[in-house]
Amino acid sequence: MIFVNKGDAPLSPGQLERRAQRVIANAFAPQEREKSIRLGDDRFNSFMTEFSADHVVNVENNTFNYQLDAFRKAEARLDQYRLADGRPEVYEDQPTGEYDEEGNEVLVPVLVQSAIEPLPATVEKTTYDEDGNATTETVPNPLIVTDDAERTAAQAVIDATPEEVKEF
Repeated sequence: MIFVNKGDAPLSPGQLERRAQRVIANAFAPQEREKSIRLGDDRFNSFMTEFSADHVVNVENNTFNYQLDAFRKAEARLDQYRLADGRPEVYEDQPTGEYDEEGNEVLVPVLVQSAIEPLPATVEKTTYDEDGNATTETVPNPLIVTDDAERTAAQAVIDATPEEVKEF
């Protein structure tokens, strides 16, 4: 029985195993399994052979779902603006519900995205030695460094994602 479909939320290995055990238990109660094995009627063995083939599909679909989830998160991360670049103001023309003399809808520009200034590329970092003497140095902005590292990791996830997952 296939119980994991492509596009579902991914299951942890433990969740997948527990669900598989529930499916087996629902199809063959423990006493029915014992009886089938004791009688040697092969009913339980036949069921398990079929279930095992279906379970391979469940595992493959769950792997697909993990990849899809990671791909979507990576895309969402890359869609965020880069801290070093900031974000521009964006206006959209939206209708007012009024019309001019020629019957055209009156539009007004509405701010839909506020600007965010880029972060400075470097910051001053002050360190103190054991005597309390301060030393100041200019270092790359750690927020930008972290942002760029996260973006690089997200791009690596996207690059490693199979086409079948990307096209889903």
